Amino acid sequence: MPTPQLVVRHAYDPLLRLIHAWNALAIVGLAATSQIAEAVEHGPWESVVWGWHIQLGYAMIGGLVARLLWGFAGPELARWSDLWHPRAWAAMLRGRLSFPPRLGHDVRASAVFLALYAVLLLMAGSGLALAAIEHNMGPLTASLGDDSGLKHFFKEPHEVGFAVVLGFIALHLGALAYHRFFLRMPVDQAMVTGTQYLPEELPHA
Repeated sequence: MPTPQLVVRHAYDPLLRLIHAWNALAIVGLAATSQIAEAVEHGPWESVVWGWHIQLGYAMIGGLVARLLWGFAGPELARWSDLWHPRAWAAMLRGRLSFPPRLGHDVRASAVFLALYAVLLLMAGSGLALAAIEHNMGPLTASLGDDSGLKHFFKEPHEVGFAVVLGFIALHLGALAYHRFFLRMPVDQAMVTGTQYLPEELPHA
């Protein structure tokens, strides 16, 4: 079967791409500062690095709020409806793994993206609680600042969420590389330029 002719189509608006970059940088910064803080534990820099970590957490929460709102107010391909494909997901559960290319979010990746947002919201909530309990910082300090007994209640979900996010990053980067180098479908630049390379004639939805 011949490879279909690819054409460039505009997909993602500038604000969506900016929010994506903001959240990606915040997540990388959060991952880095958490590991640095563990490495300098009990040292003079520990509280400083955790302070950076908490500030980056605020940045991520701001990015999540912006993405939530833009999912309702943004253009068609930025809306939550473009990530919502229950019929396709039901087909996946029945064993169908291949879907035709489409303008906008891939139906398989959409389920993973929505799950990631749920995990990030969980981490944001548990992170605010831990900031109050362990560092007396943040909006929950008044209610949780002296309640060290709840530390493990929030710390374990936060650590599990961290592992899930790291797994998502590895899966996401692997999928981008697979599309570029094996399928010859350069999807990795879509959130940079806002364009997608798609077959000249897309199948009907």
